[in-house]
Amino acid sequence: MTVTKIVEAIWAISALGLIVLVLLHSPKGDGIGAIGGQAQLFSSTKSAENTLNRVTWILAVIFLSLSVVLSAGWLPK
Repeated sequence: MTVTKIVEAIWAISALGLIVLVLLHSPKGDGIGAIGGQAQLFSSTKSAENTLNRVTWILAVIFLSLSVVLSAGWLPK
């Protein structure tokens, strides 16, 4: 595998993870997170929101950074 293929795979995984995490966020009510028992995974709702926010931001930064790298053509083919 080339470096470009590995970076593309990481980019695709981060995109899918970002989609899932955005859907798990609850705007005002329970959201989709209530279906999977999200509240049971964390000690409190505040902790769940903080964790989701941090992971979402991390994946967003990874996705956007890799988008720039892949579109600029900085990696060897």
